Amino acid sequence: MTGIPWREGLSLVLIGVGVLFFLAGSVGVLRLPDLLSRLHALTKADNLGLGLVVAGLMLQAANVQEVLKLLLVWLLVLFASSVACYLVARSATAAVVRADDGAPIQPTQPPPPGELAAGGANDR
Repeated sequence: MTGIPWREGLSLVLIGVGVLFFLAGSVGVLRLPDLLSRLHALTKADNLGLGLVVAGLMLQAANVQEVLKLLLVWLLVLFASSVACYLVARSATAAVVRADDGAPIQPTQPPPPGELAAGGANDR
């Protein structure tokens, strides 16, 4: 039989679409106006892109252990990127980030004193 076997073809498509999501997230970081929009575009696109790349690689895995390792890597990156983006957005909101027009974006409710001290930034 000539041509690409179905597993390799599907794997190639999944990895290719995942890479396109990575590129879309990168373009979003460059094109969107403010920090929170950039974070939103980057996390959504990168998490979906990594999920598709991992799904494509799982089709090429030789055994169950490789599949489980790939799933573990994807879950760890998913968790770590969510936590990192949450912390960046929270600190940007607490620091009164400026919009494109230069007007300050005030948080709706300031964080209680000492709440941001978990990272040691407010300890003096």
